[in-house]
Amino acid sequence: QICLSLVKLLFYLAHSPLGSIVLLDFQPRQFVMVDGNLKVTDMDDASTEELSCKEDNDCTLDFPTKSFPLKCSVAGKCEGINEKRNLFNAYRYFFTYLLPHSAPPALQPLLSDILNATGDLRYGINETLRAFEKVLHLYKSGLYLQKRPLLLKDYVPLKGFQTVGGEEYKCWPSYSHLGCLLSVHSAEEAAAICNSQARCQSFIVTQHRTWTGRPLASFQSSWTDLIPDTNAVVYIKRSASSGERL
Repeated sequence: QICLSLVKLLFYLAHSPLGSIVLLDFQPRQFVMVDGNLKVTDMDDASTEELSCKEDNDCTLDFPTKSFPLKCSVAGKCEGINEKRNLFNAYRYFFTYLLPHSAPPALQPLLSDILNATGDLRYGINETLRAFEKVLHLYKSGLYLQKRPLLLKDYVPLKGFQTVGGEEYKCWPSYSHLGCLLSVHSAEEAAAICNSQARCQSFIVTQHRTWTGRPLASFQSSWTDLIPDTNAVVYIKRSASSGERL
């Protein structure tokens, strides 16, 4: 969410009515999340000026660990230097820390492609935004789950109940530091996650949803008592429900 919001912001800056705007003091502390959108808090160091040049050798974009040769346009300006400076700063301050984590395994290669392409400045802001929107579409639609074995059949669904007194366990990346609370596309994906975690014996797909509209599922390593809840469904591994409790 943070990276996508940042890319949308940089897309606007690259195509603003004033021209391409560069953030000269590009630091994480200069941004804040407002209603799920990233905002710039300080525009004092923003500029529409692009570096003047006479030849390509005048257009080297330097960073502490990398340098990028750019083209000198016929107008005597280094082509796209503001856009590229913003994008590489987004890569080194945000993408490298946020993109490798928390995505479903099937989507991680796509995020790695974005990370590598922006780190080498092979993508401009237009291509970067399209790549992010593709990942978001796959994530929200569940298309990344195709061609996977169906595992929900290994669970007993108990409609109209939820568990109490179940043993919580922690997992990564959880929306709750007290237990294992993950976003899922469906109960089928939740079953796959539960199967992949040795301690998981049951799960509930809750009514809470993330910013993408995906429900949150709570995973537990044991369950003891059930209480009525018309909006809930408890899924219990058949191997765990084979005793007298059911």
